[in-house]
Amino acid sequence: MMKFKFDYQEECIRNSRDVQLFACRWVPSPSPPKALIFLCHGYGMECSGFMRECGIRLASAGYAVFGMDYEGHGRSKGARCYIKKFSNIVNDCYDYYTSISAQEEYKEKGRFLYGESMGGAVALLLHKKDPSFWNGALLVAPMCKISEKAKPHPIVINLLTRVEEIIPKWKIVPTKDVIDAAFKDPVKREEIRNNKLIYQDKPRLKTALEMLRTSMNLEDSLHEITLPFIVLHGEADILTDPEISKALFEKSSSRDKTIKLYPGMWHGLTSGETDANVDLVFADIINWLDVRTADSASLTVTPVRDVTVNVQKVVEGASNDQGKPKRQYASLLCGLNGGGRRLVHRSSM
Repeated sequence: MMKFKFDYQEECIRNSRDVQLFACRWVPSPSPPKALIFLCHGYGMECSGFMRECGIRLASAGYAVFGMDYEGHGRSKGARCYIKKFSNIVNDCYDYYTSISAQEEYKEKGRFLYGESMGGAVALLLHKKDPSFWNGALLVAPMCKISEKAKPHPIVINLLTRVEEIIPKWKIVPTKDVIDAAFKDPVKREEIRNNKLIYQDKPRLKTALEMLRTSMNLEDSLHEITLPFIVLHGEADILTDPEISKALFEKSSSRDKTIKLYPGMWHGLTSGETDANVDLVFADIINWLDVRTADSASLTVTPVRDVTVNVQKVVEGASNDQGKPKRQYASLLCGLNGGGRRLVHRSSM
């Protein structure tokens, strides 16, 4: 398979609530991308580090990949991993990703959502928000239904709901060590644990209830899913039951749908398995994309309506040091860690 060169860039935006969010992208260069991929990361995760491998692999295959850390996640501002309303995440992603799709160089490109775990729920809700806008979705161990084995008793839900507005940010929800349960390869597991941008504390009360309600609402409306999708799930996943992906596959109304189940694999298909297993998963992902983007004329791209999002681009472009071979650079200031730290990244193979 041909590998494309790409540029990595970072920027900041402000959402409708005036909270600063971190965003990044991997863009093939100088060739135009086959299509656009929009990342929806999982609970407690982030894009620039944890999903870096995903961005690199897809950009190397010729796709422009865009990611955004949700409010309170990763390098975005806000109370750490506090989800006041799940719809805030969906609306922030929609505003930013549609603003990218409206740009002159991208407005005729196909648009695909990529969601892992909780990000699978975000991707499906983005589709439901504007069903004709997206050309497909890649769903990795998606959170779109609560396993019967994990669903809390209605009495427990009722008790927690009564106090959620009183102590919404309290970290009182007991949970297993998610990293231990999700990522099979011990070396990769420790690398993930050492990523300080990943939230590793107990879930906050309102966050847990918002995730629960979102899953239950999605479970009741799987038949409303109509976009093309591939769902990938490890059969040994104990965080999101593979039966969840089977239910999505069976109940959705999509005419173009694919399911891939991997015996013995855990929750972290793209980041916590052996290199050989990760290669297999990404080969399936890229093959699915390549088939659907091989004929650009067959992709119906819905025009973007007027969008307004405050994207704070401070510096961007190319740099060419005199006397040195020309290299592409993109450097943007993001106001992180008190502001003012310059982030410079060069083109990669």
